Amino acid sequence: MTVTADLDKILDKAYENLSLQEVLGSPIAALAGLTDAHGTALEALRIKTIGDLGRNKYIRAAVAMADLQDRAN
Repeated sequence: MTVTADLDKILDKAYENLSLQEVLGSPIAALAGLTDAHGTALEALRIKTIGDLGRNKYIRAAVAMADLQDRAN
């Protein structure tokens, strides 16, 4: 199944034309608004890539709870 998404607004320009697999393997700083310092801080949680960030169980739990709250309002 082919899925398309416009990632231009959430990725730094250097990462906009990469495949999804390449984006997920990219450093946290590839996300627009985040820096290498943010990436360094997240390394304490063993988060080094965008894929690590998206798959982190604590972040997923926080997102799920926030989504539930948003749907309740």
